[in-house]
Amino acid sequence: MKELNDVEVIINNKRYTLCGYESDAYLQMVASYINDKYDLFKQQDSYARLETDIKNTLMQINIADDYFKEKEKVRTLEDELEAKNNELFDIKHEVISLQTKLDELKKELDKEKEDSIEAQKQIVKLETELKEREHKK
Repeated sequence: MKELNDVEVIINNKRYTLCGYESDAYLQMVASYINDKYDLFKQQDSYARLETDIKNTLMQINIADDYFKEKEKVRTLEDELEAKNNELFDIKHEVISLQTKLDELKKELDKEKEDSIEAQKQIVKLETELKEREHKK
């Protein structure tokens, strides 16, 4: 079982202790993400005039928006992956089908070669018989 980590981070110029089973680096990355969001909001003049509750609500809405957009990207990528897997399956099936057909054609070619060799032998035999009959006459 993973060990619980306590990591001190600074979010919006305040010190917090985050606890989780994730690595220290991951928890620092989460704090950095939140700080980046705060920095984006602070660039807007109107943000400074808002009440703290509204600021927090806007931050939550913004993070939730990011989450749902990323979730939609994941769904889209999963759909694309499934389509590619289906396409790959179809291609593999076609390759197997073509390989089977190729094997059958090779067998047919080998049979035709054998028949050709037998026909050539028959021609030589008949030519020999013809020559022998001509010499006897």
